Amino acid sequence: MDDLFGQIDFGSLDVYLKNDDVTDISYTNNGQLWIKTLSKGIYREENKDVTNALMEKIAFQCSNIMGKTFNSASPFLDAEGSEIRLNFVHDSVAKNGIACVIRKTPAKIRLQKEKILADNYISLDIHELLMKAIQGHCNIIVCGETGSGKTEFVKYLASKIRENEKIITVEDTLELHLDKIFPERDIVAMKTNNIVSYSDILVTCMRQNPKWILLSEVRSAEAVMAVRNSISSGHYILSTIHADKAASIPNRMYSLLETNQDIEQFLKSIYRYIQLGVYIRGYQDPKTKSFKREIAEVTEFYVDEDNNAVYNTIFRKSSTGKVIKKAPSKYLIDYLDAQGVTLEADAIVPTDDEGNTKSSKSGEIEVNDAIAKNGGVQPAAVQNNAANQTEEVLFM
Repeated sequence: MDDLFGQIDFGSLDVYLKNDDVTDISYTNNGQLWIKTLSKGIYREENKDVTNALMEKIAFQCSNIMGKTFNSASPFLDAEGSEIRLNFVHDSVAKNGIACVIRKTPAKIRLQKEKILADNYISLDIHELLMKAIQGHCNIIVCGETGSGKTEFVKYLASKIRENEKIITVEDTLELHLDKIFPERDIVAMKTNNIVSYSDILVTCMRQNPKWILLSEVRSAEAVMAVRNSISSGHYILSTIHADKAASIPNRMYSLLETNQDIEQFLKSIYRYIQLGVYIRGYQDPKTKSFKREIAEVTEFYVDEDNNAVYNTIFRKSSTGKVIKKAPSKYLIDYLDAQGVTLEADAIVPTDDEGNTKSSKSGEIEVNDAIAKNGGVQPAAVQNNAANQTEEVLFM
């Protein structure tokens, strides 16, 4: 149990808090208890001992520990410890009874190579590609829906960073816990608050001389600029973002900006400095009824010799299980080679649209995605595409 909340009496919720399979607990609607687990996903749990009275008791205990007030005049309460986060809504606002969400963020690496390979979370060739990407200092952004496991995968990637490379984590809510998982390593954990912003911390980060900066989820204009400033200053980054496919990550970042910055200039800077995007899919398996997570897309970004911003989806797995692979481009191979890491041209064996293996010359790729000249797309359409993340526009 979290040290800060160790003295709280969680009553009948304690069994869920101690269960490593449980990641989230939600209480709503005068007695409805919803549990989210790694194995089953989200389901309703019948527990007559979990009532409004218990939740109110827990809320008041949390408010006392946090030194906050929780009543009709202060109807929202956030309580955060080292490995647990709670949010309460008072029944003066939640008219069908007090509402609560508890999120567990344990200081452990949940993903292990043998298990994720056995569970078809990732294929061996893509796993090895990403391991080389980490060793070769690729900037990587992981995307997916809420609950797909983006943060857990970033933690797994971060665990493969060389032990002598300094890491700084920057989060608004503590979830990575790398400093606790690897207490012997050179890791600094920083947290934003209402006084210290991403921008403030980033200035300090530069002075701390890190090799890697791990940013929590990119969900604001400030976070987008923090990512871009980090990579343009020569640091390597791992981060997460909400996007429906890896190829949409740059446009998704642009849509978060609150300025009228030129889209072509911005996207080219992202394509130039972010090497890989990874999309994680989470879904309920119709056969086993269990909750599954899997790497569904790995995309590389680059700007070619003709100053074209291009992406190459190296790996894509459809919702039906069909897999399409493409060879990594010479740009990724050359980038890794400059970092002292060798990626063979045949590390990923290409397949056609039916999943059949096909031959590919070294460094050659097929780019099936749209490539548009700057004058070939109306600015309004470009803006709309970036905001809706439905079309990928690559500039020349």
